[in-house]
Amino acid sequence: MTRDDVLTYVKTLHGHQRCDQLVALRSLFTWAKRNGLVFRNPTSRIKVGQNEYGMLQPILPEQVENSIAAATTPAARLVLALAAVHAARVAQIATLTLDDVDLGNRRLTIAGRARPLDDVTLKLVTDWLGHRRRRWPSTANLHLLINNQTANTTSRAGNHWISAPMRGQAATLERLRVDRQLEEALTHGPDPLHLAEVFGLDEKTAMRYADSARALPEQAAEQHLR
Repeated sequence: MTRDDVLTYVKTLHGHQRCDQLVALRSLFTWAKRNGLVFRNPTSRIKVGQNEYGMLQPILPEQVENSIAAATTPAARLVLALAAVHAARVAQIATLTLDDVDLGNRRLTIAGRARPLDDVTLKLVTDWLGHRRRRWPSTANLHLLINNQTANTTSRAGNHWISAPMRGQAATLERLRVDRQLEEALTHGPDPLHLAEVFGLDEKTAMRYADSARALPEQAAEQHLR
């Protein structure tokens, strides 16, 4: 394994996950070199705090189709839409309450930001609420998404349960969320201010999406010329 191999791998990770994985790799290769199992530590010149992000890439259509096929329950289909259409994080989906859904005005509030309910999400929310009422008619849990474990409590569903249907798919909920934000940058132009306003992104993250949106057409043109 080379330094480039490590960089290629960590570029697929973000935040704490990137740091945790890089720390683990550094520890592993330090031990392997000390015990004579490798001659060179490929992580020795990679700083844990160093952001070596590559250009964001859109998800392939077949990967999205596979995730759609994996969403076989009303809850899973709604979760998929919340990530893929509204760029909601898993924890944000889990903490949504019934008060965050305004069917009459077709509004959905995610992390304090009100968003219009598109036709697809509106139908999926309506389907889920109907299923919810039939399955747990007496529940006092005010969270939008509940399951057998939380219906008799007031607790939110766990992140593991929320993301379980997409586990093992190339288009995970996190990748779908990122892809939605990249799509916005490609469709409406690489404007960091617009991205920050729509999704509540910080300046640095919004710039990263904007930079990728500017670079992707150039990359496609270069590949076409080849």
